[in-house]
Amino acid sequence: MTEPSSEASVEFVGAMAEPSSEASVEFVGAVAEPSTEASEELLSTSEPTEEIPTTSKQKKQKKQKKQKQQQKPRGRRHRPAFDSFASYFPKVLSKVHQDLSLSQQAVCVLDSFVKDMFERIGEEASLLVHSNKRSTMTSRDIQTAVRLLLPGHLGKHAVSAGTKAVLRYQLQK
Repeated sequence: MTEPSSEASVEFVGAMAEPSSEASVEFVGAVAEPSTEASEELLSTSEPTEEIPTTSKQKKQKKQKKQKQQQKPRGRRHRPAFDSFASYFPKVLSKVHQDLSLSQQAVCVLDSFVKDMFERIGEEASLLVHSNKRSTMTSRDIQTAVRLLLPGHLGKHAVSAGTKAVLRYQLQK
């Protein structure tokens, strides 16, 4: 400990500081010991909650700790997202015709068709939302877009199949 003097002096172990008051205070690590009553009043305010790293080793450890927190958890690797409906075609076909299969070229054509129709329905529904001056696309907008894009009975059948699928999904929850 240092002795109090009439000049302002503050001692930090491991760091330098400029004098700021007429009290003497010595900081050892995170513990502060006041030497006069005036310094107790100064220290009664809130203390810093986080330690300031004083050495390069402590700074390096803190940096490594942050990097570890930011790293993704190790575990099973996930495949990159591949936008394709190809895995669903054989499943649907086997429910309708068990003894039939699809060639790779047929799967590619079907996949292209489904993506194109999905995009067209989304665009048409978006136009309906904008024309009605709304900001939310609802299932009714999708149904109307399907009826506009698909002719006659095909549109009606698609709407009923879609409604049936949505109800089945909601009951499954």
